[in-house]
Formats: sequence, C-alpha cells, structure tokens
Amino acid sequence: MAEGPDRLPVDEDTQEVLRGKLRLLQPDSTEVTALFMELATHIHSISSEESIILLTFKTFDEIWKFTTYYSLGFLDQCMESLLFDPKFWINSLDRDNLGIDVSVPEDTLHLMFKGLLMQEGSFFASCSTNQIFDSSTSGGDLYLEQGDIAQFEPPFLGSGWSVMSLNDGARGTKLKPFLEPVIPFYQWFLKSCPENILVGSGKPVCNFPLHFARGTCLAIAEYCAEGPDQLSVAPGDRIAIVGLLVSGFDWFMGRAEATGALGLVKTTLVEPADNLCESTDIYLDKEEKSFFCLKEELIIQETTALLKKTSQSDIGYVYKLGRMEIKYFFFGFEIPRNSFGDVDADAQVELKANMERILVQGQVTSSHSRWESETESSGDTILQASPTSSHPKTPCFTVHAPVEGNTNVENFSPLLSFLEDGDYRPEFAVLYGETAELLSSSVFTGYTDEDELTAFLSVARETARKKRFHWSQSRVCFLLGKLCAGRSKFSQARVYLEEALSVPKDGFVDMRLLAAIYANLAHIYLLQKNTEKYFAMAERLTALIMAIPECIASVKDHAKVLKYTLKKAVLSQNKMAEARTCFVLAKCYLMRDEETSALPYMERLLDLSVEGSCNIPPSHVYLSLGRIYSTRSLPHLSVCSARRAALQATATLSDCLGGLALALQNSSKLFWLRSQEGSLPSHAAAYLRRALSLVDDSARGPSEDARKEEGEWHVLSHTLTLCLSRLFQKHGMDARAIDTVRAFINCPQRSLSLPASERRSTLIWLAWLHICNKQEDAALDVLNAILESLPEHCTSPQEGLVLNMRGIALRRQGHLRRAAESYQAADDICEEFEDMPNWAVAQANFGLLCLKAGAKTLAERHLTRALELFSALEEEGLELHFVSVLLELGQHYVNQGQLHYGKGCYEWALLLAIKAGQSDSQLTATQQLCHLYGTVSPDQACCIIYNEHQLHLLAARGDRGHEGDVLQTISELYLSLGTEKAYRAALDNTKRSLGIFIDLGQREKEAYGWLQAGKIYHMLGQKELVDLYIQAAQDIGLITGDTGFVLTLLEAAGDVFFNSSQERDKAVCFYRDRALPIALKAGSVRSRLRLCHKLVDLLLSLKRYEDAVECAQTALDISITLEESLSERVSYHRLASLYQHLGQSELAEHHYLKALSLCPAPLQFHEETLYYAEVYQTLGDIIFYDLKDPHDAAGYYHLALAAAMDLGNKRAQLRLCTRLATIYHNYLVDRQLSLSFYQRARAFATELNVRRVDISASQRTVMRR
Repeated sequence: MAEGPDRLPVDEDTQEVLRGKLRLLQPDSTEVTALFMELATHIHSISSEESIILLTFKTFDEIWKFTTYYSLGFLDQCMESLLFDPKFWINSLDRDNLGIDVSVPEDTLHLMFKGLLMQEGSFFASCSTNQIFDSSTSGGDLYLEQGDIAQFEPPFLGSGWSVMSLNDGARGTKLKPFLEPVIPFYQWFLKSCPENILVGSGKPVCNFPLHFARGTCLAIAEYCAEGPDQLSVAPGDRIAIVGLLVSGFDWFMGRAEATGALGLVKTTLVEPADNLCESTDIYLDKEEKSFFCLKEELIIQETTALLKKTSQSDIGYVYKLGRMEIKYFFFGFEIPRNSFGDVDADAQVELKANMERILVQGQVTSSHSRWESETESSGDTILQASPTSSHPKTPCFTVHAPVEGNTNVENFSPLLSFLEDGDYRPEFAVLYGETAELLSSSVFTGYTDEDELTAFLSVARETARKKRFHWSQSRVCFLLGKLCAGRSKFSQARVYLEEALSVPKDGFVDMRLLAAIYANLAHIYLLQKNTEKYFAMAERLTALIMAIPECIASVKDHAKVLKYTLKKAVLSQNKMAEARTCFVLAKCYLMRDEETSALPYMERLLDLSVEGSCNIPPSHVYLSLGRIYSTRSLPHLSVCSARRAALQATATLSDCLGGLALALQNSSKLFWLRSQEGSLPSHAAAYLRRALSLVDDSARGPSEDARKEEGEWHVLSHTLTLCLSRLFQKHGMDARAIDTVRAFINCPQRSLSLPASERRSTLIWLAWLHICNKQEDAALDVLNAILESLPEHCTSPQEGLVLNMRGIALRRQGHLRRAAESYQAADDICEEFEDMPNWAVAQANFGLLCLKAGAKTLAERHLTRALELFSALEEEGLELHFVSVLLELGQHYVNQGQLHYGKGCYEWALLLAIKAGQSDSQLTATQQLCHLYGTVSPDQACCIIYNEHQLHLLAARGDRGHEGDVLQTISELYLSLGTEKAYRAALDNTKRSLGIFIDLGQREKEAYGWLQAGKIYHMLGQKELVDLYIQAAQDIGLITGDTGFVLTLLEAAGDVFFNSSQERDKAVCFYRDRALPIALKAGSVRSRLRLCHKLVDLLLSLKRYEDAVECAQTALDISITLEESLSERVSYHRLASLYQHLGQSELAEHHYLKALSLCPAPLQFHEETLYYAEVYQTLGDIIFYDLKDPHDAAGYYHLALAAAMDLGNKRAQLRLCTRLATIYHNYLVDRQLSLSFYQRARAFATELNVRRVDISASQRTVMRR
C-alpha cells in the first residue's frame, strides 16, 4: 500500500492490516472467483505472508485482457475492492492518493505470454536485430531490419523457424531468429486482419521529419492531379495542412494558400515550412473531443434523481427514536463514534446568524422549484449511451417507372435538383451513411422491386450527364454503386463508384461524399481481393479521416477498411496515428451500436494515453468504457472505470457524476459495494466529495451560463452534501458530517436556493448530527431556532418532529421534566394529525424517558402502547424503530426478572428484522437471545440454535474474526452436552474456527484451536490424532514468542490429560518437563504454585509418592513465600498424605497438625468441621495402627468425635465410638469408658440399622496388624 504523488509505502501497521485482510481471502469463494474471472485469469493460491497471489492463464485472450486491465490500473482498484472494508473508504478521504500498488513480475508474465503464443502456432514478432532469412520461394533471401514486424511460425520436427514479411508476403526460414513478440493487442489485431489487408503495400517509408504534423509545408516537386480529389502543386507552393499530416502515409489533405483549392497531396512531395509543428492532439475539433461525453445538464438532473432515490432521507417527516444509549452497529458490533467535543463559539455565532437568515427568507423562485421537480421526476436511464446529434429530415423521392424511348425529365427534377448542390447538406447524411437496404426503403417510394429502382436511377444518371449536372451525376452514381453492392453486384458497383469519383471537374467540395466513395470502393476492392487498388484507396481514405472529422460518419459501415490504416500505423510505429485510428474505429463501431467491437480499440486508446504516447482527456473514455463493461455484465471493471474517470485530475463535473451514477448502478452486483436499500455504499464518498468541490468551482464560474445555472448548482450541492454527511454519520464520523452540513449552511447563496421545507429539513438533520455527537446544546440551538420561525398559532407535523428531537436532546442532558413536556407536545400533534407512525415513536420515547427516570411501570405502559401502534401499522420502513422498541422492552423485562416476556420481545424483534431484511437488527436481537439463553436463563439447545443463526449473519457480512469466536462458543456448547454426536459436532465447529484463525493470522487463537481439537479427539478416544494436534498447538504457541502464552498453553495441554480418566500420566510431561521450567525461567511464581499442586494431585493418583513429595514441598515453600494461607494448608495436608503412604508416620503426623493449625478459628462452615473430623480420625489411625500409641490415638479420636458430634454425623460417631470402646477395653483398661462408648455405639447402630460391631473380632484384627 502506498500514498502520495511519490507512491511512498505507508506505515507498517497499515501494511499488516492489509496482510490480515489478504489472509481472509478464500481463493475458491464466489466473490474472489467472480472478480478474477472478470480480470480474465484464474486464481491458484494466496500467500498472505509474502503478499502474493498466484494466477494462471489458459489462453492468449486471457493474458491479453489481463495485461490490458493491469496497464489501465484496474488491477490495483480491484484489489482495493477486495481488501478495503467500508470504513476504510471513508477514512482514506483525507489521505493523498492512498491505494494499493499491485506489481506483476514482467519477466514471468512475458514467459507465459510466449508459451501461450507457441501453443497457438504462428504469431507476430518484431526483429531484435537486422537479419537475413533463407528464401523459401524462388526469389532472393529475405532481409528484415531491426523493428520490422513479421509473422513467425515455430519449428516443427527439427525444421527452422518460418517467417512471412507483412510488407510483401515474402517468406523465409532461419534456425534461430532473433525476435521479440509484439504486444497482445497487436497480436489480436493483426490476426483479425484478412490476408489481403495484412500482407502487402510495401514497407512504410517515414521520410517526413514529423510524425503527426500541423501547420504549413512547401512543395518540392511538381505534381499534376490525376483526379478531382487531388491537388496540383508546383515547387515552392505553400500548402496548409488540413487536419493532420501523418508520416509514413502516402497522402494528406492540403489547401493551396495561393488558390484556396482543396485536395489530396502526396506526402513525399512536401517538406516542412517554418510554422510546421508536431501535434499532440489526436482530435480534430471540439465535437470529436466530446464524443464520449454526455450532456452535463442531463447528467446533473439524472444523477440528482438517482442520489435522492438511493439515499432516501426521512429526516424531515419521521420522528427519531432516542434510545437509552445511542448505539450504531456495523457488521453486528458497535462502532465507536468520533467525538466532536465542544462547539467553537465563533462558529456557533456564525451558524446562528445564517440559520436566522435562511429561516426568515421566503420561498425560492419558481424556476428553481421547477428544476428540482424535474430532477426528482427524471427517469432511471442514466448513462445508457453516448449522446447523438439530432437527425436531419430524411428526404423522400417518388420512383417513376421509365418508359423506353420516352424520358420525362420532370420525373427526375426533384431528385437532380436536390443532389446538384456542390456543398454538403445535412440531408445528404442519410444517403452517405445508411446501408443499401435502409436507403432504398426510406428515401425512395413508389417502386415494386429493386430492379425498378435501379432502372430509375440509371435513367436519372444519364439525364444528369446530358444536362452536365456533375454533382447530381456523381451522387446518383454513388447511390447506384451502393445499391449494386447491397445486391452483391460488386463489379457493377465498382464501375458506378469509380465514375462517381471522376465526374466532378473542379475538385471535391463535399468531403463526406468523397469519404463515402473511398470507403465503398475500398470495401469492394477488398472483397474482390484487388489488393493494389485497395491499398491505394485506403491511403486516400486515411488522409480524409486524418483531416475532416465529419467524414467518419460516412465510413461507419465499412470500419473494416480502416484496419489498413491501423496496420500501417502499427508497422510504422507511429503511436499518434495508432491512437487516432483507434479513436476512429471505436467511434465507427459505437455509431453502429456495436459496443463489443469498439471495446478493444477504446482500451488501446486509453493504454496509449497511460503510456504518454497521446494526449487525450481520459475521463471521457474511461466513462464510456465503464458503460460498455456494465452492459456486458462486468460490474467490477465497470466500477473501476467509473472510479478512474471520476478521480482523474482533469475530470469534469459530468465525469464525476457519471462515474458516481455508474458505480451506484453496479453496486447491487458487487458484494463489497452492497448496502441496505435507501443508503449509499461507502465507496461513493470519494465521488461525492470530488463532485462537491467541482460544483463549488462551477457555481463560482464567471461565465453567464454559470450565473444562470447557479440555482441548479446549489440544488445539486445540497443533494451531495446530505448524501456525504449521511455516509459520515453511518460510519460513526459525526464530526465530519457536521462540518459538511455546516459548510453548506454557512454559504447563504446555496441554502437560500432551496424551498423552505428543504432548508428546515437540513437544519433538523444538523441538529440530529449534534445529538449523535453528544453536543446537545448545539442541537437545542438549532431546534429552538426552527421552532421560533414557525407560526405561533398554527401547528404542523414538522413542528412535532422538532419537538420530539428536542425532547431527545433534553433527556440526554438530564432535563427530564422539560423533555417530558416536549415529548407530550409532539405526542399531541401526532394525535391531532392522526400521524400513527410518528405517534408510535413518540410513545416509545416517552417510555424510554420513564425508564431513565425510574418509573418502570409507567415506562412499561408507554412502551407497550408503542408496540400496539406499531403492530397496527401497514406502512413499510418503520421496522427499525419497531425492532428497537422491542429490544428495549425485552431488556426491561429481563432486568425485572420477567424472562418469559423478555424472550417473547427478543424473538418478536428477530422475526421482524428477518422479514424487513435488516441484518444489523437481526444480529443485535440474536446476540441478546444468545446472552439470554447462555447466561441469564441457561438453555443449551436454544443457545446453540441462536448462535448458529448469529454465525450465518456474520458469515453473510464477511466478519470472519467474530465468526471464529462464535464457532468456538458453539463448540463449547456442544461439548457440554456430553454425547459422542455432540463431540463430533463440536469438532467440526472447532476445525472451522481453526481455519478462520489461521487465515486471520491470530496465532494465539489458532494455537487454542489446535489444542481444543486435540482435546475433543481425546474425548472421542482417537488417541492417534491427539498428540498430533497438541504438538501443532505447541508449535504455533512457540512462534508467538510470548512466554506467558506458551506457559498457559502447555498447562492447558496438560489439563487435557489431567481432567481425563485415560492416559493421565501424559500430563506429567507437560506440567513438570515443559511448563515448570518455563515458569521458573519467566519468574511466574503463581504459575509454578498452580503447576506444583496439579502435579502433586496427579502423582498421588498415580501412586508415585516419592516424586510427589518434591512437588508438594515446592508448593509449600512458594505458599509460605506468598503468604497464601489456603495454599499452604493444602500443601501441608498433601505432604502429610504422601508421608503416610510412604510409611513415615511421624512426618505425616507433623504435617497434618500443621495443616490443622492453619484452619480458621472459630469454624465458619460445615466443610471445615468435616475436615477436622476426617483429619483427626486419620491421625488417630496413624498413631494407633502405625505408632502403636493407644493413649495418643484415643486423644485424636476424641477430637474427631467432637467434630462429628458438631456435624451431627451419626455414622462417623458410630465408627469413632466403636474404636474408642476397643481402645479403652483392650489397651487403656478403663471399663467404665469402654462400656460408655460401647453403649453409644450400640445406640447408633440400632438407630442406623447397622449390625453391632464385634469388639473381640476387631481386637483380633488389630493385634494381627
């Protein structure tokens, strides 16, 4: 990505964002495939890290079109359309020439080009050096100079290269010729030429010093004209060049300065005079230069109508809904609003003065209103075709059947008198330009068949010859030749046309007739394969089209004969002549409505302009090219052409508006330009801003026309201002939207040109922008000014709209009472005018105000009333407000604990949003339902359903980042179901999210995705894949270079096995061998503590007691250092358990007592008492069974019994009383206590229905131990 005139690279952060967008591209996606198909190529793969897209080509046509689009700059813009999000188009307005620079490896592309040419067989190439070819005919060797273009054929079965010269058709062979293929356009054009055009006419001799000359030249030799179309000259005669003199061509059109005679002059007979100069313009007059343009007035009217239709505004008649917190969602998530801050005091004073002026001013003049109404009623036929001049009236003549021997001259008088005028008349255009069929059907009537018409004209010809009506005779011969050619009688047609060319005696004045004769004769010579005469006639025709722009209309039906002109320009390497001929060919085809045939020549014309070979206004051609692309269903290329046309430095207002209209027409066909109905795509911002600046320049123009159209400019400026400000506001750029509207209002000449209602609507829109930008004071200034300007005793619907918005501003300021009064006034006006849609909004605003005031019952009543009103409406366009009210009411019910009503409101809102096609509202409602069923009222099945719908909405919007997060959430929901089918569904979603995170380059999420997939495979019992996925997670984690993340990831990998019942020993490797060393190195003490605790628990369950002691001791030391009382107690307890298992009873007793000493006193929970009971019983067992100390054991049992009694646990008391009775009976020999504990134990056994314990048996068991 680069910016500025020097195309310097942008900062690395922006480049990384671009690479991230590139990662999102899916080569097989519908949008990407469609784009590259339009670019005539096939996408192979995408390497986001190297910012490379690999493409393939299958045919020569593909590589030709691709290189053309690349040279015209379309490839850069297409990549921008793929990689730039809508917000970027808005943010980049202030950056100078910011865009993507796409580079194509020229060498690789050239190799592919050569390979495709070799596959197709013969191709055209220029010689890299002077070389001789062995003759394959009876003549001498073929000699080609450097730069000569010839047709080459690759060797076959060991033979050499075959070559055919285009100059004379000579052929030769060479083993290894030095050649370079000509550009793809030349390849296509030369292959499309018939052989009798392609070969012959000799090598172009470019002996004139200037390639494209204008001015005056001097004759250097005498020449006598051989026909009326030529000019006789003598040495030293000054000849003014008419049009252009093109070096390399045989003739040019000249005018003798001495006599004023006009005719063709041989290029070889003249030399430059003192005022001769090189021309840089291929156009001969203003009409040619504006051929590709549409009328500016038509474009302004139709584009204004299109903008009003596309960007529909309801600000002047629909109430705004003031939500509790104004949020704007784009791609489903909140867009941050750019705060404008405090309003400048001086700017506010200026605004107030201008508001007062435009509110007091009366209605604008009726002319402006009429213009606006005409604009609004304009049709949708925008930029469909280039404008054509008005057609002259078609002449009509009655055919009288000739009678042999009786020629009535009066029958031919109307025709001959009409045709005798030597000068051109507009009525002759039909005779020269129409086909033979149209000519015979539209100009002549009263005949039964074409033979009768031909006979009539033959007699007319003879009559004109006898009466010496030379011009009539010439034109009648032309008509006869045209009719005969239409009936495929080419020899007869040639005779008539040659006679038409030779009849005039004083030279041709009607150059359009001369051009028509040349074109028809050349066409016949071409069909008869009379190449010598064809070349001679084509040379003369070339001189005419290089001199007289009107002649093109006479040759439009024979554009093929002009291929000779282009061939000669190519062979002589005259770029200006090539550009001129491409323009003429494109014009001919467009005049015949053959846009597809004109397309290659228009593209080549632009290509020559980009190269700097010719100087043309490119915007006009780009715009015409875009219209053709649009009709051929190539929307990407059409929009690229429109953008190139509108943003050229030389672009006019009509170019900019035409490009905007073209982009809007194709926006529905492009996924990156799609927008909701009634709004403009963000891509239109650049067009709008450029058009706005051009409108200002036009309105300030000094010309009388500019002053007359000043009102029209201001109406257009108003439309552009509103559209641009809405785009800014839509994307959270409220401050820029305010600046845009203020700039319009602060120019009184603009605002006063609008009707009063439009001016008030503009001010209302400004007030709303201030509210969105949290500038309530500024909004209230505007709204109060509007209210003061309205009649005092006459209410209107617009007054209610202003009062409603005023209530929103006051509520946001905290003036709840004043806001309530304003809302009530708006509510009363709605009721008075029975404005039900706005009444529903007013009720909703009242309800939201009550919510903020804490009057929940009153708020619920007003919101419910608003829902009733919305439900009764049949109008469309209110769904967004309806959905917003449902969401607010649903949130209120959820907060009140009325979940059933809350669910109903959310689901109703979702259904309405789906019906209205409001994707933002759908996403908001779906997110609320996901939160409700996931957190507030857990329901796994419903939560999965709504998350799946949210996933569908995000996928449709292309928000792949949040799409991956939702997939992870769905995966967790499926895992919680605990069935094999649910596990497999979770695995599918995890893999989809993993693919997204890989594309996005989100390494941490990618690592967790690999780990999650490994965990699911472990739960499914597919052990062979678990290690593979976990290892991939570790590898990705290490790539991040984040030690803390790697540590967390390794611990999570260990948890996969730790929390399972299978292969738990694998967790030891992750905890002890991988995670602990990293935690130690990173100094993460708490991570070490947590890992040590997990290791102790794990090793204890695996009965690896000695290994567990070390980890438990480390956990104890860290707990003491951190003064973590609970962790320290746990560590002491686990150490005691480990020492007990290892048979180290004294250490076990010590650590149990240390754990007990850390227990809080007094005891607060039953769990703590239970812990006391169990530990003291364990201590008693250790002392009694292992250390054989009945006295101390009895003490611990007593403490355990006390805790059990506190708990009321009778089974524990039974067990402890039994043991104490045994100890006192057999060891301490205290009959009284023994009997007491025995009786208590017997009582518990009876109560619990437990068999009485046999003390003697227990004693024997004890003795054996």
